[in-house]
Amino acid sequence: MTTTLPAYDEVVARFEPVIGLETHVELGTNTKMWCGCPTDFGGEPNTRVCPVCLGLPGSLPVANKAAIEATIRIGLALNCSIAEWCRFARKNYFYPDMPKNFQISQYDEPLCFDGYLDVEVNGEMVRIGIERVHLEEDTGKTLHVGGATGRIHGATESLVDYNRAGIPLVEIVTKPIPGTGALAPEVARAYVAELRDVIRSLGVSDVRMEEGSLRCDVNTSLNRPGEEWGTRTETKNVNSLRSVERAVRSEMLRQASVLEAGGRITQETRHFHEDTGDTTSGRSKETATDYRYFPEPDLVPLAPDTAWVAELKAALPELPRLRRKRIQQDWGLSDLDMQSVVNAGAVELIEATVAAGATPAAARKWWLGELSRRANETGVELADVGATPAQVAELQGLVDAGKLNDKLARTVLEGVVAGEGSPTEIMTNRNLEVVSDTGALTAAVDEAIAANPDVADKIRSGKVAAAGALVGAVMKTTRGQADAKTVRELILARLGA
Repeated sequence: MTTTLPAYDEVVARFEPVIGLETHVELGTNTKMWCGCPTDFGGEPNTRVCPVCLGLPGSLPVANKAAIEATIRIGLALNCSIAEWCRFARKNYFYPDMPKNFQISQYDEPLCFDGYLDVEVNGEMVRIGIERVHLEEDTGKTLHVGGATGRIHGATESLVDYNRAGIPLVEIVTKPIPGTGALAPEVARAYVAELRDVIRSLGVSDVRMEEGSLRCDVNTSLNRPGEEWGTRTETKNVNSLRSVERAVRSEMLRQASVLEAGGRITQETRHFHEDTGDTTSGRSKETATDYRYFPEPDLVPLAPDTAWVAELKAALPELPRLRRKRIQQDWGLSDLDMQSVVNAGAVELIEATVAAGATPAAARKWWLGELSRRANETGVELADVGATPAQVAELQGLVDAGKLNDKLARTVLEGVVAGEGSPTEIMTNRNLEVVSDTGALTAAVDEAIAANPDVADKIRSGKVAAAGALVGAVMKTTRGQADAKTVRELILARLGA
């Protein structure tokens, strides 16, 4: 049976949302958390494993110092306090992608705690409280085959790849975020985007959502004004910024529909479907799972030296929000223009394009214009649209050199996005370069004059504005490859104007 969902404006008029986000970040260390196995993405299944990450009898873990340092740096960048003493714990549960049947994690003693991250939404700052930042190991990957959906339901068999098991994983958990109202979906997206930028600026992870090195679980609940917070659901493994926003909005609409009909929200995990934007039920979480935590007996407690932590804090790079303010001043953008750049996820792309030789105005034109349109049409992040900052700078360089006009440049850009090569290669291979040689254009100009005698007479009588019609005719004849300025000069010279 199809359920008619209420309008979003109706939902936020009747209910108050509370959101929370749990974000997992795979660290970009060379080796895994407890052993020396490589962490490169990809590879043949089960080829990057050893007795330690497979949990074979007699194997002993050794903590990865680089992962501990990266976690502390993340905590410091998120304004967290760093524990003077903490320890790892065993989180016990059975699942096929857990080779040890337990996960080495942190329980009640996280490495970093009680921080915050400020994000800007519609020109207003929203402070997101950080509950904890702790370090653990990632699981393997289960593939369900033989079914139509790729999920376990309907599959004929499941395959397990342990290459990812044991990779250092940082979990960042926010405090509940009330009071965002209609902006809740946008706040969720802005938080994950800002968090991704912060982590990328630290150089501790590539935070590629499409590869799973940044994964987000989105918690959502609704309550009527003045009442206690509602029962939350947890939408698991949302893998793009756009989907984070859509997942919150979808759950708000669904929960409001259930509550308005007199129903009860079930505390559960839910799956987000990219194709429809809907969520469906996963497993019930009515009661807390007993993971039987206990201190990891094979690892000593962790006590970061305060002087070391101070050194790490002093060496933090310029954080993204401050860098954006500086860039805005350097580029001479208004607050509204800068917000458009941020909303499009184009700050780093434009900055890299400028570094490659384009002006800020030209770089912004391409990324917020043609490339943003293509990204929206195909439903991908702007960085994944198919063009690099170096290619965009090269394209603009061809325009600046007079080899391409804007129309031809857009055609070349189509080829770049399609993977045909560099802008110069595409221009050459497709024979798209602007024709500016007067000898080659003279015949086309004479043809346009002969075909439009009335227009030519107006120009001879001093109405030079009429030359635009003849320029258009020449551009049509030359398939847009004529240099319009040169054509105009030839027309006026031929007609003695």
